[in-house]
Amino acid sequence: MIRVLIAEDQSLVLGALAALLKLEPDLDVVGQARNGRDALALCARLAPDIVLTDIEMPQMTGLELASALAERGDAARVIIVTTFARSGYLRRAMAAGVRGYLLKEAPSESLAAAIRTVHGGGRAIAPELALESWSGAEDPLSERERQVLRLAGEGRSGADIARQLSLSEGTVRNYLSEAISKLNAGNRVEAFRIAREAGWL
Repeated sequence: MIRVLIAEDQSLVLGALAALLKLEPDLDVVGQARNGRDALALCARLAPDIVLTDIEMPQMTGLELASALAERGDAARVIIVTTFARSGYLRRAMAAGVRGYLLKEAPSESLAAAIRTVHGGGRAIAPELALESWSGAEDPLSERERQVLRLAGEGRSGADIARQLSLSEGTVRNYLSEAISKLNAGNRVEAFRIAREAGWL
């Protein structure tokens, strides 16, 4: 039996994914989480074989979840299931150790097949993204610049960002300035938009 944990912040999608996977005789949905931080805690407790996660979630994104699992040497293999068909996201997912990247509009049988493939040691990438991933521009942002820019894009003040990331306000300004410069943007709002559209946030 393949033990699966699902992390998805939209209740309807979470319920639908769980219901679909429960129809498969060799898959066991052992846990469900509404954000990445809860999913990380559940992984430690439930030891799933596969973590099925969205990218955009509160408290911790799917990519941050994958990185955190890799850093602590967790055996769970991560599959991203998302609406974001962008090569930038796929490249970042691969760098974070993700073993599968599927789009939510994929047929349900391909999801179950992908779980089996990844559990068996393979990779499962949406075919429409596999080719595109080699043609997009490289992400110029560092991980810290990305974190600061994401929070700035949410409308957080420099002081809020500094508190959340345990940085000084001056350091936050420096990271924002670097990100704006690298993206050839006029301000933080434009930088956030450019990075988001490229799939770098």
